Amino acid sequence: MEFKKFLSQFNIFSICRKYYLPLWQCPHFIFLVISIVIISSSVLTYFLGNRLIQDPLTVAFLVLLLAASLLILGFILVQGFEKLAEANILKSEFINIVSHQLRSPLSNFKWCLELIMSGRINPVSQKQLEYLRILKENSDRMHELIKDLLIISRLETASLPLQFSKFSFKNLLYSLIEELAPYAKASNVEIDLKMPQDFDRIFSDSEKLKIVMENLLDNAIRYSQKKGKIEILVEKRKQNLYFEIKDNGIGILKEDQRFIFQKFFRAKNALQVQSQGTGLGLYIVKAIIEQLKGKIDFKSQEGKGSTFWFLVPIKI
Repeated sequence: MEFKKFLSQFNIFSICRKYYLPLWQCPHFIFLVISIVIISSSVLTYFLGNRLIQDPLTVAFLVLLLAASLLILGFILVQGFEKLAEANILKSEFINIVSHQLRSPLSNFKWCLELIMSGRINPVSQKQLEYLRILKENSDRMHELIKDLLIISRLETASLPLQFSKFSFKNLLYSLIEELAPYAKASNVEIDLKMPQDFDRIFSDSEKLKIVMENLLDNAIRYSQKKGKIEILVEKRKQNLYFEIKDNGIGILKEDQRFIFQKFFRAKNALQVQSQGTGLGLYIVKAIIEQLKGKIDFKSQEGKGSTFWFLVPIKI
């Protein structure tokens, strides 16, 4: 048993899985690469030294000095990477635990709040109803934040695996638009969908695609201006699904565009128009598209709107 435990310390693949990191970012793999570099450098120094320096002891000393310096430097770097990787695990586990612990009491709070607001327990005055609505809005924001944090935690710890299946993309998109239709109507936004009639069943991860499209559509509605219009284009491009969503909203400031897919980032003009939001939606969207081996990008102009698009491989 102890021998197996000892051998497991040299299993780079299992150690990388433990840190939830790809092989090329794993500290132990980096140390292996550094070791190969040290050996190669030492051998090269030895051969060059023999040609340029006559004293073999001096050559040996230079080789040992170089190898020792590189080894110490490599060890320090790997230790730093390992601490960062461990901190990343602790952070993900902390977010996961806290989110799960908050989810149940928040759901109970929301249920009780809705029951009080309905007036089925006791009549509620207009003034009380206003205060209760403020509480409900804040609980909805907390619920949205917890949901996003759980998705991120699962994505970063690779506990949200891909689940491919054949499904009706048309039904998925129609049902999503129908779900958000009341929100769009309340925001005075019109949704126009262009999709080929024969485009229906595809082979992909329906849950992940729904999360992506829901975030993009929600953003398009949220940041639309008065009498807004959202245009959705769906096409099949070879063996790929192309999805494009265009709005005539506030757009994204040029200086903010390079940060738009970063975690917790929100553009300055977005904060002025819509104070609510976690700044996690587009980070989640990009992470999922990359997990699906796809591409995502956008173009935007301040005051004229934004166009987001993604391309993911599918089988029809």
